[in-house]
Amino acid sequence: MSSQPVSGGGERAPPRRTGAVVSPVDPPVAAPEALGFRDRHDAGRRLAALLMQLRPERPVVLGIPRGGVPVAAEVARALGAPLDVTVVRKIGAPQNPEYAIGAVAEGGVHVLSEEAARALGLGEAQRATLVARGEEELRARLRRYRGARPPLAVAGRTAIVVDDGLATGRTALAAVRSVRRRGAARVVLAAPVCARRPAQQLSDEADEVACVELPSDLWAVGYWYADFTPTSDEEVAALLSADVTSGDVAAGDETPGQ
Repeated sequence: MSSQPVSGGGERAPPRRTGAVVSPVDPPVAAPEALGFRDRHDAGRRLAALLMQLRPERPVVLGIPRGGVPVAAEVARALGAPLDVTVVRKIGAPQNPEYAIGAVAEGGVHVLSEEAARALGLGEAQRATLVARGEEELRARLRRYRGARPPLAVAGRTAIVVDDGLATGRTALAAVRSVRRRGAARVVLAAPVCARRPAQQLSDEADEVACVELPSDLWAVGYWYADFTPTSDEEVAALLSADVTSGDVAAGDETPGQ
């Protein structure tokens, strides 16, 4: 699968395909302040413009909670697609929980960077403890976001996995593998801003990676947003509830291609 480098750039340029990674054509910018997004909803609308060619495939849109869900909601609205979550729990470094060294996802998916674990001096017992803790937190998130509601069926369909940004790519990798395990025929990973190297690496796992901005130096995802207020569980629940009440079908009630 090709993973040619592409340029990030302004929203006015039409999207193009460059191997497995899709981004607008304009030249890369030196600093996120030059472009960026007002908030996650603005980012979602701009990302949706890059994904409109997928609308005829009748995709399912899956947001990675929490911050990916407002972005995904805008994508789902623009594509006329059902919205759900693909629940992932980041495994953070022991001394810096915000730095993802791995992730766990639905379906027993575990991702752990051997390079990062070795650099941190983590032994097998410590790694197992981190994974077990992540699994416990994952189960709690599943109860919080879904409750008794079944997940949307993705078997045989195009699934668009959406986050608010791609930094190390480990959380996204777990999400892509989880959705693939659930039987999706095609998996597209989409985010408003993606670090260039992880996006290219993830093109070996996802069928396509779509990014509005593709900088060589990401800095931090939050730098690309004027408003990067943390998304609350209540906002996630409200977005999912609004989508359910709009009449989208649940797992077991859909027939792909109809």
